[in-house]
Amino acid sequence: MTTQIADPPPGKNRERQAAYDDDVILWAEEQARLLRAGRFAELDIEHIADEIEDAGKSEKREVASRIAVLLAHLIKCQFQPARRGSSLRKTISLQRRQVEAALKATPSLKVTLRDPNWQLVAWGDALLQAIRETGLEDLPEACPWSMDDARNPDFWTD
Repeated sequence: MTTQIADPPPGKNRERQAAYDDDVILWAEEQARLLRAGRFAELDIEHIADEIEDAGKSEKREVASRIAVLLAHLIKCQFQPARRGSSLRKTISLQRRQVEAALKATPSLKVTLRDPNWQLVAWGDALLQAIRETGLEDLPEACPWSMDDARNPDFWTD
């Protein structure tokens, strides 16, 4: 059985847009209440769809950020061996654990890690971070480690 969702009455779209723009948290709570009450015709479907898509993008951004930090610290580990210390290793271990926790919570993100374009962006972010923090130059244009190696708790660049 399929439930048909009627178009909102004239003027309702403007009200929904205003509610969404004015206070997205209040809007979200209202949408959840309407869903639970089965009042489907009153839902702001377009914005709900946007928010669902954004949730997935947020998860991808989180993993990308953690991978970039991880790779930047692996760069430091490899290209500044004299500065390897417990703090650097702790940061690498923490980022690995956080990436693995995200992948466990959202297994479909593993596909993202295998995307060559995504890897290039993550590597570029890591390079910028490492250069900014260390002043290093002449770093590899491509990541010298696989994503599996970078995430492996037993892998170290030394």
